[in-house]
Amino acid sequence: MASPRPRFEIGPFFHLQEGLLAGLKREYLRRELWLPLKREGDVLTVLIADPDNLPKRDTVAQILKGKEIRFVRAAPEEILQLIDRAFDGEEMGSAIRQEATRAEAEGDARLPTESDSVIVRLVNRIINDAYDRRASDIHIEPDVKDRDVKVRIRVDGECLPLDVLPFEYRSAVVSRIKIMSNLDITERRLPQDGKIAFRRPDGEEIELRVATIPTHGYVEDVVLRILTKGRIMTLEELAMEPETYEGFLNILKKPYGLILIVGPTGSGKTTTAHAALHILNRPNTKIWTAEDPVEIAQQGIRQVQVHHKIGYDFKQAMRAFLRADPDIIMVGEMRDYETAKMGIEASLTGHLVLSTLHTNNAPETIVRLLDMGIDPFAFADSLLCVLAQRLVRSLCVHCREEYHPSREEYDELARHYDEKYFAALNVAYDERLRLFRPRGCPECNHTGYRGRMGLFELLVVTDQIKHHIINKKSIPSLRRTALNEGMRTLLQDGIRKILQGRTDLMEVLSVCMR
Repeated sequence: MASPRPRFEIGPFFHLQEGLLAGLKREYLRRELWLPLKREGDVLTVLIADPDNLPKRDTVAQILKGKEIRFVRAAPEEILQLIDRAFDGEEMGSAIRQEATRAEAEGDARLPTESDSVIVRLVNRIINDAYDRRASDIHIEPDVKDRDVKVRIRVDGECLPLDVLPFEYRSAVVSRIKIMSNLDITERRLPQDGKIAFRRPDGEEIELRVATIPTHGYVEDVVLRILTKGRIMTLEELAMEPETYEGFLNILKKPYGLILIVGPTGSGKTTTAHAALHILNRPNTKIWTAEDPVEIAQQGIRQVQVHHKIGYDFKQAMRAFLRADPDIIMVGEMRDYETAKMGIEASLTGHLVLSTLHTNNAPETIVRLLDMGIDPFAFADSLLCVLAQRLVRSLCVHCREEYHPSREEYDELARHYDEKYFAALNVAYDERLRLFRPRGCPECNHTGYRGRMGLFELLVVTDQIKHHIINKKSIPSLRRTALNEGMRTLLQDGIRKILQGRTDLMEVLSVCMR
């Protein structure tokens, strides 16, 4: 037997090889704190909490007789966690195999259904495991080529594997999710969407948004979005730079006007909008919101869910709000001319209006709305600011690695920032300059990143910007003027956070363009 190797760290997406638990009991392994991990040829790797304990190593060798063993140190809590995961998976797999054996013995050719206890437990386990791993989305993907069902989850914006299910369970799993979300289980040719109110074993209630999509091979994919029920982040928690925070806060103090929050899907626009509403939400203020869907509930705000199927869209909601004595209106998205026109008119008649838009940056947003046919004079009078944003992964504070960058790295940062403005940061290249890079540990699933933060670009509408709007100036012209008046681009905000040691250039460039 070889000597113990360095400590092994277990990530939550690690799975044991099949067949290693034969003849072993959960209670015994938990008590003795060891576990067979993997087999490579004739060598069996075993996790053990105290590899220096020779009597215990001999006992393990006797139990696993006839095998060459390599011992690897691991923390007791990590071994306990992996033992429970391994045996839970074995029990689920055993239940699936027993069901298949029973059906075969009884001549029952039917496939498992959504009401079978195995399917119910399987779907519940997937949701609970995803939630425990801080996932924002669950993707269930039947693969007709590999004949299996892949389950992936999105954590901090990255898709990671969670599980692989038998192909025979594809229809039953999808039907079970449809039943939970009150969808039509007989309709398999058209996309459907719904919601699930799910109670976890500890009694906590979570909400999931469900979308089913027919895919190649006469199967259906399912995507479940885990909603942040009841969680309202404050502006202070959004990682805005002090100048951006103060500028946006000053805009929110205005009695009327239009505030636009822009970015792609999944960039945190709804979170920022509700953080702003949290500041504006006062007993003497009436606030109406139209959202699709209502993801974050705030007491004191009247929130409306739009229903496109019955024709109740954002413009219909806006029309109703203007008859309902509002002080502040938040409309989920200005996706068409009519909604944008009504939002601008509402802001000109004494209301503060917040809305979102799917555009890449702040100057582009202005040109996009003008291209819709919006009156430039009314738009220039109503617009207060455009806040563009992105989300990037934060470096894990438990394992990030400090280093001195090369001159080439420093010059690359300056080039992306724009040398003219980079000089104003007073960041000299010398031996004291330190940046951070990802390394990986159990706290961050060995990715080097944990959690996400926002990058922000705040364009405040000044007299010069109003002049550009009225004259329908180009995007580059708007950007130059805004930069000269103090706007910081998304890329520049990201580089400032790199210099603060909060993320790295690869992450920033993955969501920003110069």
